[in-house]
Amino acid sequence: MSVFRSRPALRWLVPSAAAVVVIGGGAAAGTIVASADPSLPERSAAQLLVDVQNAKVDGLSGTIVESADLGLGALGNLAQSSGDLTALLGGSNTARVWYAGETKARIALIGTQGETDVIRNGSDVYVWKSTEKKASHLTIPAGAADKHEQLSQVPSTPQEAADAALAAIDPTTSVSTTGAAKVAGRDAYELVLSPKDTGSLIGQVRLAIDAEKHIPLRVDVYAKNATSPAVRVAFQQISFAVPDNEQFVFKAPPGTTVTEGSVADIEKQHQAAAEKAAAEKPKLSEEPKLVGKGWTTIVSAKLPKTDGSAESSQAAGLVGMLPEVSGSWGKGNLFAGTLFSVLVTDDGRVFAGAVTPEKLYEAAA
Repeated sequence: MSVFRSRPALRWLVPSAAAVVVIGGGAAAGTIVASADPSLPERSAAQLLVDVQNAKVDGLSGTIVESADLGLGALGNLAQSSGDLTALLGGSNTARVWYAGETKARIALIGTQGETDVIRNGSDVYVWKSTEKKASHLTIPAGAADKHEQLSQVPSTPQEAADAALAAIDPTTSVSTTGAAKVAGRDAYELVLSPKDTGSLIGQVRLAIDAEKHIPLRVDVYAKNATSPAVRVAFQQISFAVPDNEQFVFKAPPGTTVTEGSVADIEKQHQAAAEKAAAEKPKLSEEPKLVGKGWTTIVSAKLPKTDGSAESSQAAGLVGMLPEVSGSWGKGNLFAGTLFSVLVTDDGRVFAGAVTPEKLYEAAA
């Protein structure tokens, strides 16, 4: 199986903020030293790109850890009561994965409150949540596998994160290599993607590529001039032995209620969830626009007028906590994070991107 040209049925999701960072760009060249330096034959960046695109594995199992520290400061503390938001912006997620071919895969998302397992075995898919003591079973019709994979909202492995990073390679990106590393006890090459535009807050995206199997073992995103990653998706432990079939057989724990479903049911659930999210998110007076391109792309939008609701008051209070700034574009409030900046102007405009505040001021003007 090519880990880049076909999508595994089970994908370990990088939190949304991290995914935006990976797609948007990468930290400053030469500021990070590899954790180890195995003796490996030299390979160019071009050779490593070919290796990754052609990587094939028959099976693997391991533990993946995703962590994020986006430098939100006091704003991060406000997320403590939000659970998922805390993990998204400054937390850690752990998953156990097993893979034995296109139709045999399993992921176990492990949290402090419990565990969620997704198991694909041929045409059978089981989703089990320990906290709810419930499991659902659905059968994938012939020819519907690809569609089902698109519906699987489970986190991205290092392969998926690397896929997004590699897709960002364009004329605004420098591609290089720097030494080697040890990841999960295995020798790896490091491929480095760096933005050419100095207006980017991201210095590098580093991919640690297994020297033998050629799959990404770790993806790190560094803020400019930083010596530790703001976002990391990495195998903590990995084996390339094909997992035993027993790993893909679901056995309902005592007290578990199993319900039957279908791909159509899953589609309806996702549609309902999407509609609910769309109804709950803040309404903008106009559609967001993109300013610039590549690593320094900025999203701009016009905020709705406050309506006196509790939500509007809370949002206004949050913006009011940010430092006041001004320029030829007017006045407003600025959040300057490690990997992204947000400018909210007094006339209701908002600009955000993985860029320096100066870039936001230019867009606002």
